[in-house]
Formats: sequence, structure tokens, C-alpha cells
Amino acid sequence: MLERLELEAFLTLAEELHFGRTAERLHVTTSRISQTIAKLERRIGAPLFERNSRIVRLTPLGKQLRDELRPAYDQISASVRAASQGGSITQTITVGFSAPWSGNLLVRAAAVAQERYPDTAVDIEEIQLIDPLGRMRSGAVDLQLTEFPINEPDITTGPIVFAEPRALMVPGSHPFATRESVSMEDMADATLVTIADEHVPRYWMDEYFPRRTPAGRPIPQGPATNFWPEVLVHVSQGVGVSTVSLRARDFHSRPDLVFVPIHDARPIVYGLMWPTARKKPFVDVFLEVIAEVAESQ
Repeated sequence: MLERLELEAFLTLAEELHFGRTAERLHVTTSRISQTIAKLERRIGAPLFERNSRIVRLTPLGKQLRDELRPAYDQISASVRAASQGGSITQTITVGFSAPWSGNLLVRAAAVAQERYPDTAVDIEEIQLIDPLGRMRSGAVDLQLTEFPINEPDITTGPIVFAEPRALMVPGSHPFATRESVSMEDMADATLVTIADEHVPRYWMDEYFPRRTPAGRPIPQGPATNFWPEVLVHVSQGVGVSTVSLRARDFHSRPDLVFVPIHDARPIVYGLMWPTARKKPFVDVFLEVIAEVAESQ
């Protein structure tokens, strides 16, 4: 468990990349920040920052830790701010995400919304890919930022927020690992690690875990996993490969994984959706905030 100063020092330094400015923001001495970061790195057993007399920058492990901690920290901070305002929350919406980069965007949008509309709270939760629609259909989620396409009679799709290039995640020992890019046809020469599809629309599976190449060649299907960490394990151990957003390499970089762009694949499109029969009034307002924050990135 991270101590409060360790958490705040790490996240602030990851943003500022300057020990002096970090110390000023946290109202402590520069040496205290340096000691706190060093203590945290000793606990983790690896450096989180590269630093010398001229620069401070995150290591790959530091980037991964920042991206995993920031959404949760921002959500906790927003909840504390709301509570400090006397518990005057009159409406709450719950927003789901499936990819960490989508979650980061939603957390930033939630912080903006909290400042502008202090009587409304935005809760954010991760949606598992093996059941992308279940939380919405159960009434637990009011809005969701997810991979398109979504074509369901009881769900309304809204604006596309952003798109990311598609890649093939392969083990470091795979023949594809040394290539600058691969094609959709190359997937016939690899085993595709997929996800369990009991609750996933077939058209969605065909978009992200195809069974055939564009020319009709069969793509060998590997194990069907239940959670993303299982995909990482199977691929890293050479069981197969997986289609991913190229941006995943910024969040899941490790020595035994390589992210190879698929040069002829459609980009992965991320859009917003909500239940057709149950749209809370604040959803429209939050849609505008999301679009504003996404445009400023």
C-alpha cells in the first residue's frame, strides 16, 4: 500500500518532471521529494524515473504505474471534493470504459464536470471486454466509452470520440516481432488469442478477433480468455498473438511483448453509447464535456 505522500509525490513528479516544482506544489522540501521517490523505488525494486543534472523522465515502468494510478487517484479526489461541499450531490451518473486510455479521458472529463456542476457526481468503472453490454443493460452504467461497432436495438450510439491505429501484439521471439508492420493476411500465419464470446455480439468479435483474412484464409483460433491480463500472459509465453490498439504499447510495454502496426487494418474507433430507454438528463451535458476534453488532448 502506498503512503499518501508517496502517491502524491510520484503522480506530481510524473506530471511536472521537475523536483523543485513538485516540492512547491506539495509544500515540502526538494530533498523530501527526492527521498520519498527513492524510498518508493526501493519498495518496488526498480527505477520509476530516469534523472540526471539536466532531465527527469519516466521509465517504462514509471509510465505504466502512472497510467494505472492516475484514474483512481483523480476519482478519489473528486469524491473528496464533493463530500467537502456538504454532500450536496443531487444526481450521479456512472460511466464505463474498456481501455485504460479511455478511462484516463473520462477521469479528466469528470474533473471538469465536477468543477462546473458541483451538485452532480460522475462515477467511473471499468467494463470487461467479455461482457461489453451487460453493465449497461442491467442499469448499472448510464454511459459508456467503448470500441465500436455497436449495433443493438436497445442501445443508442452517439459521437465517435477518437480512433487509434490497430496493431498485432506478438511475443518477442515471434517472426513478426522484427517487422515494421504486418498485414491482415499475415494473421493466417499466426494463432490468435481471443476472448470468451458468450456475451459478445458476433459482429464485434469479427471486427476485433476475425476468423478469416480479407482473402478468406482461416485464422487459427487460440485460447479464449476472460480477462486482459490472461491475453498478456498467453502472448508473452508464445501461445499466440492478439489484435490490439497500437496505443496499448504505452500502457503494457514489457521486454517479452512487441506491438507491430497492421498497415492495412481499419483503425479502432471509440465512441459513446447509452441505453435508449433510460437516458439521464446529465448525460447530454457530460457528452459535451467529454468532446471538449478529447479535443484539447
